[in-house]
Amino acid sequence: MPNKIEIRIGGHGGQGVVLAGRILGKAAIFDGKNVLQTQTYGAEARGSLARSEVIISDDRIGFPAVRKCDILVVMNQESLDKHLQYLKEDGMLIVDDTVEKIPETKVKVFKVPATETAKKIFGDSLFANMVILGALTKITKIASEESMEKSIRESVAEKTIEANINAFKKGLQLAQA
Repeated sequence: MPNKIEIRIGGHGGQGVVLAGRILGKAAIFDGKNVLQTQTYGAEARGSLARSEVIISDDRIGFPAVRKCDILVVMNQESLDKHLQYLKEDGMLIVDDTVEKIPETKVKVFKVPATETAKKIFGDSLFANMVILGALTKITKIASEESMEKSIRESVAEKTIEANINAFKKGLQLAQA
């Protein structure tokens, strides 16, 4: 991993993008990194656009916002359309496969069936954020699997821990395929 990496996660409110950013940031802290995590979402939250930004660095973080991200993770078409312009030319795009129109680009693109997998295996699309976090972890090695699992355990409701961990692990498997 480079000295500093900037990630933006986008989706609709209710898709868990803010939680995903918090989990990723906490996992990076467990791995000994410096982290800054921010989020924005519409006033009505559920259904409006939401985003989470995470900066992970070996050194101090001097500027508290992502200007151009190294990695863009999007859960829907509207987020891709809005945020793709903020992805570096040599960046990485990880999209839920519900996103149908990916413009021609030079970045590395990974499609992950996060929503479909969450619905089919866990009976609820709410677990798509954990599936995509698993894929992100496997593809980028941005945080250790152990730290991600620890962060998930500390960040979600106790009654949903095992389902969230299993969704994360399914994302790890999907990224290997």
